[in-house]
Amino acid sequence: MIAIWVKVRIKPQMRQEFLEAIEVDALGSERDEPGCARFNVLQDTQDEAVYYFYEVYKDEAAVQAHRAASHYAVWKAAAHTLDGPTERIETRTVFPAAASYWLPD
Repeated sequence: MIAIWVKVRIKPQMRQEFLEAIEVDALGSERDEPGCARFNVLQDTQDEAVYYFYEVYKDEAAVQAHRAASHYAVWKAAAHTLDGPTERIETRTVFPAAASYWLPD
């Protein structure tokens, strides 16, 4: 399982547009992508212009399928709502074990 953390800073005046786009991507990822086990969007408690995405995918093929999905294109089209580059960290899941993540067969 691949777990990805993404940190973004948004332009505060564009918060609503950002939230609408990332909601489309997050919900579409979990609903429509068999290889996506989780897509959470979190807001920083100290800086409300900072958000984190926690994404868990079955494998690299699932990551690539995510990037090819129409809901991902909605998110990419909203890149102008960001204030600076994204920070991305790719990891492997340890606990819970991969079998703990619900993924359709």
